Amino acid sequence: MRPPLLLAAVALVAIPAIGIARSAPSDHATRALDDATIVAIFDAANTADIETGRLAKERGQSQEVRDFGAMLERDHTQVRKLGRDLAAKLGVTPTPPADDAGARNHAAALKALRAASKAEFDQAFLHHEVAFHKSVIDAVTTTLLPAIKNAELKELVVKVAPAFEAHRVGAEALAKRLTDGRR
Repeated sequence: MRPPLLLAAVALVAIPAIGIARSAPSDHATRALDDATIVAIFDAANTADIETGRLAKERGQSQEVRDFGAMLERDHTQVRKLGRDLAAKLGVTPTPPADDAGARNHAAALKALRAASKAEFDQAFLHHEVAFHKSVIDAVTTTLLPAIKNAELKELVVKVAPAFEAHRVGAEALAKRLTDGRR
Protein backbone atom coordinates (compact mmCIF):
# COMPACT_ATOMS: atom_id res chain seq x y z
CA MET A 1 0.00 0.00 0.00
CA ARG A 2 1.39 3.41 -0.95
CA PRO A 3 1.34 5.81 2.01
CA PRO A 4 -1.05 8.72 1.51
CA LEU A 5 0.47 12.07 0.70
CA LEU A 6 0.22 13.83 4.02
CA LEU A 7 0.70 17.49 3.34
CA ALA A 8 0.71 19.65 6.29
CA ALA A 9 2.24 22.71 5.64
CA VAL A 10 4.00 25.68 6.09
CA ALA A 11 7.14 27.06 6.82
CA LEU A 12 8.53 26.67 9.87
CA VAL A 13 5.34 27.40 9.72
CA ALA A 14 3.46 24.87 8.52
CA ILE A 15 0.23 23.72 8.19
CA PRO A 16 -2.15 26.57 7.81
CA ALA A 17 -0.40 28.24 5.00
CA ILE A 18 -0.37 25.29 2.70
CA GLY A 19 -3.29 26.57 0.74
CA ILE A 20 -1.45 29.81 0.23
CA ALA A 21 1.84 28.12 -0.56
CA ARG A 22 0.40 25.81 -3.18
CA SER A 23 -1.00 28.61 -5.27
CA ALA A 24 0.87 31.52 -6.72
CA PRO A 25 1.30 34.12 -4.00
CA SER A 26 -0.81 37.18 -4.58
CA ASP A 27 -0.56 40.61 -3.04
CA HIS A 28 -3.82 39.87 -1.23
CA ALA A 29 -2.47 36.63 0.31
CA THR A 30 0.73 38.35 1.38
CA ARG A 31 -1.17 41.28 2.94
CA ALA A 32 -3.43 38.88 4.83
CA LEU A 33 -0.44 37.47 6.69
CA ASP A 34 0.81 39.66 9.50
CA ASP A 35 3.65 38.88 11.88
CA ALA A 36 1.30 37.60 14.61
CA THR A 37 -0.19 35.08 12.18
CA ILE A 38 3.22 34.07 10.88
CA VAL A 39 4.42 33.49 14.47
CA ALA A 40 1.37 31.26 15.05
CA ILE A 41 2.04 29.34 11.84
CA PHE A 42 5.71 28.97 12.82
CA ASP A 43 4.70 27.61 16.21
CA ALA A 44 2.14 25.23 14.73
CA ALA A 45 4.61 23.86 12.18
CA ASN A 46 7.18 23.14 14.85
CA THR A 47 4.58 21.62 17.16
CA ALA A 48 3.37 19.37 14.34
CA ASP A 49 6.85 18.01 13.73
CA ILE A 50 7.49 17.58 17.44
CA GLU A 51 4.38 15.38 17.56
CA THR A 52 5.19 13.36 14.43
CA GLY A 53 8.80 12.98 15.60
CA ARG A 54 7.60 11.71 18.96
CA LEU A 55 5.30 9.25 17.21
CA ALA A 56 8.19 7.94 15.09
CA LYS A 57 10.33 7.63 18.20
CA GLU A 58 7.64 5.40 19.69
CA ARG A 59 6.37 3.49 16.62
CA GLY A 60 9.37 3.34 14.30
CA GLN A 61 10.31 -0.17 13.30
CA SER A 62 13.95 0.63 12.55
CA GLN A 63 16.34 2.22 15.00
CA GLU A 64 17.19 4.79 12.30
CA VAL A 65 13.58 5.95 12.10
CA ARG A 66 13.28 6.09 15.90
CA ASP A 67 16.50 8.13 16.04
CA PHE A 68 15.31 10.41 13.23
CA GLY A 69 12.03 10.98 15.09
CA ALA A 70 13.90 11.82 18.29
CA MET A 71 16.08 14.29 16.37
CA LEU A 72 13.00 15.98 14.86
CA GLU A 73 11.39 16.23 18.28
CA ARG A 74 14.55 17.75 19.78
CA ASP A 75 15.32 20.16 16.91
CA HIS A 76 11.76 21.44 16.53
CA THR A 77 11.38 21.86 20.30
CA GLN A 78 14.44 24.13 20.27
CA VAL A 79 13.22 26.11 17.25
CA ARG A 80 9.71 26.45 18.69
CA LYS A 81 11.25 27.85 21.89
CA LEU A 82 13.23 30.40 19.86
CA GLY A 83 10.00 31.49 18.16
CA ARG A 84 8.06 31.70 21.42
CA ASP A 85 10.87 33.61 23.13
CA LEU A 86 11.03 36.07 20.24
CA ALA A 87 7.25 36.55 20.26
CA ALA A 88 7.38 37.29 24.00
CA LYS A 89 10.26 39.71 23.52
CA LEU A 90 8.42 41.53 20.74
CA GLY A 91 5.10 41.48 22.59
CA VAL A 92 3.46 39.60 19.70
CA THR A 93 0.45 37.45 20.51
CA PRO A 94 0.39 34.55 18.02
CA THR A 95 -2.87 34.66 16.07
CA PRO A 96 -3.69 31.53 14.06
CA PRO A 97 -5.22 32.03 10.62
CA ALA A 98 -9.01 32.36 10.53
CA ASP A 99 -9.39 29.06 8.69
CA ASP A 100 -6.76 26.89 10.34
CA ALA A 101 -6.63 24.13 7.76
CA GLY A 102 -3.18 23.29 9.05
CA ALA A 103 -4.52 21.96 12.33
CA ARG A 104 -6.98 19.75 10.45
CA ASN A 105 -4.25 18.54 8.08
CA HIS A 106 -1.97 17.71 10.98
CA ALA A 107 -4.71 15.80 12.82
CA ALA A 108 -5.39 13.80 9.65
CA ALA A 109 -1.67 13.10 9.19
CA LEU A 110 -1.33 11.85 12.77
CA LYS A 111 -4.42 9.68 12.36
CA ALA A 112 -3.05 8.14 9.15
CA LEU A 113 0.36 7.53 10.70
CA ARG A 114 -1.20 5.93 13.78
CA ALA A 115 -3.31 3.71 11.52
CA ALA A 116 -0.33 2.57 9.43
CA SER A 117 0.65 -1.02 10.01
CA LYS A 118 3.98 -1.73 11.66
CA ALA A 119 5.38 -2.78 8.29
CA GLU A 120 4.20 0.45 6.62
CA PHE A 121 4.94 2.94 9.37
CA ASP A 122 8.56 3.82 8.62
CA GLN A 123 7.96 4.58 4.94
CA ALA A 124 4.67 6.39 5.64
CA PHE A 125 6.37 8.55 8.26
CA LEU A 126 9.36 9.36 6.05
CA HIS A 127 7.11 10.12 3.08
CA HIS A 128 5.15 12.51 5.29
CA GLU A 129 8.31 14.21 6.54
CA VAL A 130 9.63 14.79 3.02
CA ALA A 131 6.31 16.32 1.92
CA PHE A 132 5.91 18.34 5.12
CA HIS A 133 9.37 19.86 5.00
CA LYS A 134 9.09 20.61 1.29
CA SER A 135 5.78 22.38 1.91
CA VAL A 136 7.29 24.40 4.73
CA ILE A 137 10.30 25.40 2.65
CA ASP A 138 8.08 26.39 -0.29
CA ALA A 139 5.74 28.38 1.94
CA VAL A 140 8.56 30.17 3.69
CA THR A 141 10.24 31.10 0.44
CA THR A 142 7.22 32.16 -1.59
CA THR A 143 4.73 33.40 0.98
CA LEU A 144 5.97 33.89 4.53
CA LEU A 145 9.30 35.66 4.09
CA PRO A 146 7.82 38.28 1.75
CA ALA A 147 5.06 38.95 4.31
CA ILE A 148 7.24 39.32 7.43
CA LYS A 149 7.56 42.91 8.61
CA ASN A 150 9.71 42.51 11.73
CA ALA A 151 13.45 42.18 11.01
CA GLU A 152 14.10 39.89 14.00
CA LEU A 153 11.33 37.51 12.98
CA LYS A 154 12.62 37.44 9.42
CA GLU A 155 16.15 36.79 10.72
CA LEU A 156 14.92 33.83 12.79
CA VAL A 157 13.04 32.29 9.88
CA VAL A 158 16.04 32.69 7.57
CA LYS A 159 18.34 31.26 10.25
CA VAL A 160 16.35 28.05 10.78
CA ALA A 161 15.31 27.46 7.16
CA PRO A 162 18.43 25.38 6.33
CA ALA A 163 17.51 22.95 9.11
CA PHE A 164 14.16 22.34 7.39
CA GLU A 165 16.00 21.49 4.18
CA ALA A 166 18.38 19.21 6.10
CA HIS A 167 15.40 17.39 7.64
CA ARG A 168 13.82 16.95 4.19
CA VAL A 169 17.05 15.60 2.70
CA GLY A 170 17.59 13.34 5.71
CA ALA A 171 14.08 11.87 5.49
CA GLU A 172 14.49 11.31 1.75
CA ALA A 173 17.87 9.60 2.18
CA LEU A 174 16.62 7.42 5.03
CA ALA A 175 13.56 6.35 3.04
CA LYS A 176 15.83 5.36 0.14
CA ARG A 177 18.21 3.42 2.41
CA LEU A 178 15.34 1.52 3.98
CA THR A 179 13.79 0.76 0.59
CA ASP A 180 17.11 -0.33 -0.90
CA GLY A 181 17.78 -2.49 2.15
CA ARG A 182 14.61 -4.51 1.50
CA ARG A 183 15.62 -5.48 -2.01
